[in-house]
Amino acid sequence: MKLLLLLFGLILVLEGLPYAINPDSMQEWLKKVIDLPPSQLRLIGSLAVAIGLCLIFLLQRTSILF
Repeated sequence: MKLLLLLFGLILVLEGLPYAINPDSMQEWLKKVIDLPPSQLRLIGSLAVAIGLCLIFLLQRTSILF
C-alpha cells in the first residue's frame, strides 16, 4: 500500500509540474488536444497504456536496472 501511495504522489508531482512551471503553454497545448478526434485520443491513450505495461513487465521480469 505504501508503494501505491508513493506512486500516486509521484504521478501528481509529474502531472502538476508543467502547469506550475509554464501554465500558458499548457493552456495552448490543451486547446490543441481538444481539437483532436476521439479516435486519435483513444489511440494515443492505448499506446501509452501498452508502453507502460511493457515497461512494468520488463522491469518486474528482468534485472535491467538492478
